[in-house]
Amino acid sequence: MPPTDWIRSEGEGAILRLRVAPNASKDAIEGVETAADGLSHLKIRVRAVPDKGAANAAVLKLLAKSLGVSKSALELISGHTARIKAVRVTGLASDEVGARLVDRPA
Repeated sequence: MPPTDWIRSEGEGAILRLRVAPNASKDAIEGVETAADGLSHLKIRVRAVPDKGAANAAVLKLLAKSLGVSKSALELISGHTARIKAVRVTGLASDEVGARLVDRPA
């Protein structure tokens, strides 16, 4: 079972901790991994380059598609220029978000 500290409940939604790899060969959600500091995060790769918010937009688009929600249900709340980002998801409980992103068929 993957670690669960990458996701936490907030109101009627969830906050996700992501590690984003821009300029990748494909857009993909790679799963949960634990960093050297002991914190886990959801690893995401996007083809977009980290220029003028293109990679951030690609991350939100990929998450929206994977979660089955509109992009307006997602908000980048920290890490606008960093690899480690926090995204707020509204309208889905944290356990549902986790199931849709991690426990999905390959």
